[in-house]
Amino acid sequence: MKYIFLHGLGQTASSWDKTISCIGEKENIICPNLFELLQKKEVTYANLYEAFSEYCKNFSEPFAICGLSLGGVLALHYSIENPDKVKAAVLIGTQYKIPKGLLKLQNIVFHIMPQRMFDTIGLAKKDAVNLSKSMMDLDFRQELQELKCPFLVICGEKDKANKKASSELAGILPHAELKIIQNAGHEVNIDAPEKLGEVLKAFLIGLLEL
Repeated sequence: MKYIFLHGLGQTASSWDKTISCIGEKENIICPNLFELLQKKEVTYANLYEAFSEYCKNFSEPFAICGLSLGGVLALHYSIENPDKVKAAVLIGTQYKIPKGLLKLQNIVFHIMPQRMFDTIGLAKKDAVNLSKSMMDLDFRQELQELKCPFLVICGEKDKANKKASSELAGILPHAELKIIQNAGHEVNIDAPEKLGEVLKAFLIGLLEL
């Protein structure tokens, strides 16, 4: 079985490297660089989701999907629209209804940050702001209870902005487990890659036994 790992907005595919080294299964784990999937299209959530959906057509068999933050939103959205393709999903620091106040605050921070901070992820500052704005109205509350595959919901202990939503998400999804990663903030794959790797490995091994 293939495992697709999706990074967050301020990350790249390489942000998963240390976590994956702790899991093993490297030959089965795929980490696309999300913004490269857009192929110069306007950087909006709708375009990114469409590009990711097209990318997933490369896989004929059902796969597991793991996403952090933006990647988690994409993973949740894809799981809702393609239940036959998703064997299981892991959602890390993921909101199921985008909090507009938090997103507006994030955009204020983006405006203040210099462009060089965005160069490392291959995204212009204006595109990061545009992407955030395009996510304002995302709300998956109505579809959550229809999801039948296993979910693992993960949040960093110090990720105050997403801890409540993670707990709620795990409670609403019919087949979900919640894991809090100690001494980690929002970027769990950066803050605690070894611990995250252990948790993901146990979950992925469980999938093989289903």
